[in-house]
Amino acid sequence: MRPSGREPNQMRAVTIERNVSQKAEGSCLVSFGNTKVLVTASVETSLPGWLRGKGQGWVTAEYGMLPRATGSRTRREAAAGKQTGRTQEIQRLIGRSLRAVVDMQLLGENQITVDCDVLEADGGTRTASITGAYVALADAITWMDQRKLTKGKALRDSVAAVSCGIYRGTPVLDLDYLEDVEAHTDANFVMTGSGTFVEIQGTAEQVPFSRDELNALMALAEDGIGELTLLQQAALQA
Repeated sequence: MRPSGREPNQMRAVTIERNVSQKAEGSCLVSFGNTKVLVTASVETSLPGWLRGKGQGWVTAEYGMLPRATGSRTRREAAAGKQTGRTQEIQRLIGRSLRAVVDMQLLGENQITVDCDVLEADGGTRTASITGAYVALADAITWMDQRKLTKGKALRDSVAAVSCGIYRGTPVLDLDYLEDVEAHTDANFVMTGSGTFVEIQGTAEQVPFSRDELNALMALAEDGIGELTLLQQAALQA
C-alpha cells in the first residue's frame, strides 16, 4: 500500500490554473497533490549577445524554492550568494524540455524566460514545473502571435513530465516525498504530447533495477504523461 493509498498506476490530483499573474505574458499555478509551483513566462524582444543577428529566438528557465516550501525553512539561495547544483540542474532540464517543442526560427528574435517558483514541495517539483511551464509558455507564445512577434506556428508540440519509481518492490507512478525518500529506484520522464521522449533520468539506490522494471516504469510514465497532456489541453482551452 502506498502512503497516500493510491494504486501503483494512479497519479496524485493534478490541477492547472492559468492566468494567475496579471503582468506576465503567460502564467499558471500547477499542483501535483501537495506540490505547488507558480510558473510565469516573460517575453523579451531582446536576446543574449551570442544569439543576436542569427534570426532565431531563445527559451530559457529559472527555478527556485521558497524558504518554507519544505518541512523546515531553507535559506534563500540569493542570501547564500550562489545557486546549488541541484537548482542549476533542474532549471537546465526545464529549459531543455521547453526548447524541444519550440521552433526557434519561427519564434523570431525574441526570448521567453520561464520562472518556476516552488511554493510547496512534496516530491516531483521538477516534473510539476515542466508540466506547468508548457502551459505558461503556450500562453506567452499566443500573446506574441497576437502582436505578430512570431514568424509562424512556433510551438510544435506539447511537453510534460512525471516521476516514477520502484517503491517496496513495486513500480509506481508520480512519487510523493514519502515514496521518493524510500524508493530503491527513482526516475523522471519528459515526453511530448505526441509520445516522443525528451529526457529520461533514472537512478538506483542500493538495489539496481532490471530492464523489465525499466520497461514497467516507462509504461507508467507514458500513461501518466498522456493524462497530463489532456489536462494541459483542457487548461489552455478553458
